[in-house]
Amino acid sequence: MQPLSDKMLAETENKNMAKESPILVRIFKQESELEVWKEDKNGQFALLKSYPICRWSGELGPKIKQGDRQAPEGFYTITPGLMNPNSSYYLAINTGFPNAYDRANGRTGAFLMIHGDCSSAGCYAMTDEQISEIYALARESFFGGQKSFQIQAYPFRMTPLNMAKHRNSPHMPFWKMLKEGYDHFEVTRREPKVDVCERHYVFDAEASGKFSASDRCPAYRVPEEIASAVRDKQRRDDVQTAELINRGTPAAPVRTGVDGGMNPTFLAAVKSHGGPGAPIKTALGTIPAHVNPPAETSADTPSIPSIMSLASAESRPAPAPAPRSSVQVASAGSSGGIGGFFGSLFGSKSEDQDTAARAQPAERPSPKSKPASASKPTQTASATARAKSESSKSEASKSEPQAAETKTAAAQPAPPKPDANAPSLLTGAARTMPSGSFDSRFGAWQQ
Repeated sequence: MQPLSDKMLAETENKNMAKESPILVRIFKQESELEVWKEDKNGQFALLKSYPICRWSGELGPKIKQGDRQAPEGFYTITPGLMNPNSSYYLAINTGFPNAYDRANGRTGAFLMIHGDCSSAGCYAMTDEQISEIYALARESFFGGQKSFQIQAYPFRMTPLNMAKHRNSPHMPFWKMLKEGYDHFEVTRREPKVDVCERHYVFDAEASGKFSASDRCPAYRVPEEIASAVRDKQRRDDVQTAELINRGTPAAPVRTGVDGGMNPTFLAAVKSHGGPGAPIKTALGTIPAHVNPPAETSADTPSIPSIMSLASAESRPAPAPAPRSSVQVASAGSSGGIGGFFGSLFGSKSEDQDTAARAQPAERPSPKSKPASASKPTQTASATARAKSESSKSEASKSEPQAAETKTAAAQPAPPKPDANAPSLLTGAARTMPSGSFDSRFGAWQQ
């Protein structure tokens, strides 16, 4: 119940926003930034404040399964029941993963949060001071009557430059689908309506029938003013992306075994203090002594070799490893009413199940196994090419006995070990949150 600061109240007033007006959150992994948007008195969302993310884990790409240490990507709906004041990480907002899209695509995991403590094992971790303010902004929007707010989690800002740089990623089909929702918000400055059918996201659709995540899409239409504006933006972006590729914009390497990121502001603060070991006070919040900064990537960091040459706009991204669906999205599946505001959320049974799931043995016998990217000197050129192609499909995975702690993945190249049965390219784990209830604080509050 910590109130918003006078500075934040003044900021909302200066931007023509009411304290209790609706909010929307956008997250960008690569930039390590979280944005809070708020509806102004004209009925459109405007950026209220950007927060540097203290720590996130995993790699660019969606969360696939329990224990892969991936922070989720997609569209999530946050209800009051997903707000947790009893978190072990100061305060937490549960993303609601897995949502309808995730479940339709067979993705697993639980308790993927935005929380404090600057420690991540599949979550987006802020400083305690940051999450306190974000939590309060969400709370005030619920008090103002907002039934739920949307979290849009992206791998990076969906700009032509970033799309050109990441064109070789096997996740590109999925990211193009996310970009459609990104574009809907960009052109309307309103929260896009999100549905799922045929295991795809659908945005701002008006349908005569009901949407079902795994079933055939009903007949639907997108309002022409929105559809036209989105088409125009996508056309401009596609042209710019093609021009950037044709001008030789280098493709970003598809790295594995990378354990997330930290906003450069926080990383610089840790370095200036000689590394972690004592709490570090910054203007953006306190970095705790136990923070585990990500390892700096270098040319030695394992990466998946490019499977094809992309010299023009006609080039297409490398196919994702079978049998993974090439298109994957998320639509919140949690529910909770304002009447029982912030009611009971995390039952001990669910928490125990999640802990037990993390205690299962790893799929690979050695946590140090890494994908091979180099062939033996005695190999012929063609054999080398085959080894590299096969190794690009293997996964860098590691066993994490304690999901509550972030571990930095060291880049250690290994001899080629092509594995046709290797799982995905991603690694990550979900955080277990304690059980708790808002009844003691909010039980008497009614809409």
